[in-house]
Amino acid sequence: MRAEEALRKIHTEKPLVHHLTNYVTVNLVANTTLSVGALPVMAHSHEEVEEMVGLASALVVNIGTLDPAFVEAVLLAGKRANEREIPVVLDPVGAGATSLRTRTAERLLSELEIAAVCGNAGEIATLAGLAAEVRGVESLAGDAETAARKAAGSLGVTVAATGETDYVSDGERTWAVRNGHPLMGHVVGTGCASTAAVGCFAAVGGGGGETVANALAYFGRAGEVAAGGAEGGGTFEPRFLDALAGLAANPHHLEEALKVEDTPGA
Repeated sequence: MRAEEALRKIHTEKPLVHHLTNYVTVNLVANTTLSVGALPVMAHSHEEVEEMVGLASALVVNIGTLDPAFVEAVLLAGKRANEREIPVVLDPVGAGATSLRTRTAERLLSELEIAAVCGNAGEIATLAGLAAEVRGVESLAGDAETAARKAAGSLGVTVAATGETDYVSDGERTWAVRNGHPLMGHVVGTGCASTAAVGCFAAVGGGGGETVANALAYFGRAGEVAAGGAEGGGTFEPRFLDALAGLAANPHHLEEALKVEDTPGA
C-alpha cells in the first residue's frame, strides 16, 4: 500500500494499535502512533492483553526490556492476534547482544505468526544466521540489504533492516528506502518509533513489503522535514512529531518526496 493511501485510511478509520513495548521509549512510541493518526494502547497485564487485542487492528511487539512476565504477555496477545488475523509486527531489539534476547526473538517467530520484523542490521543479521556485531541494543556492523534478504527468505515474513538506507524484503522483492536524516540517530527511541509507524500502516494495509517500505519512507521523510531548523536531538524530537502529524494530515504530494526503489538481484 502506498503511503498516501495508508495515511488517508488511518485518518478515516483511526485504528487501535496495541503495543507491547519497552519502558525506555514508550512515550515516544505512543506519541508517534498518535501523530500518524492511529490510537495507541500499551496494555501489558496478563489479565487484559487478550481482551485488548480483541479491540485492536494491529499488535506491535518490542522486546527492548525483557522479563519472563513480558514474554508470556506477548505470547498471550500474539496468539489472540493470530486468531483474529490481525498483523503482528516484531521489533527484535538487541537480538544478538544476549542469548536471552536472541532466544526470545526466535521463540516468538516460532510460536506466533508474525507479519513483519523490523530491526537494525545487526539484529536482522542475527535472525538470518549471519555474523553481526550488536552492543547493547545498537548495531555496530552488518550489511542491511543482505540481512533483510536472507532473513526474509529464511523466516518467510516481511523483514525491514534499518540503517542509513533501510532495506525491506519479502523474500522475493527487496526495496531500498533512502529517506531519513542523521539527527534521527540522536534521539533514543526512533528505531522503536519507526516500528510503531509500520504497525500503524499494517493496521490498515497489512504487513506486505511495499506497505512496510512506504511506512519507513514516510517516517524518514518526517525526519528530513523536522531537521530543518533543529539544533540537535533535543529540538529535533518535538519537531519530528509535528512533522509526522503534518504529513499525515496533508499527504497530498507526499509520494513525490519518498525515495523507495526496487533493488535488483537476490
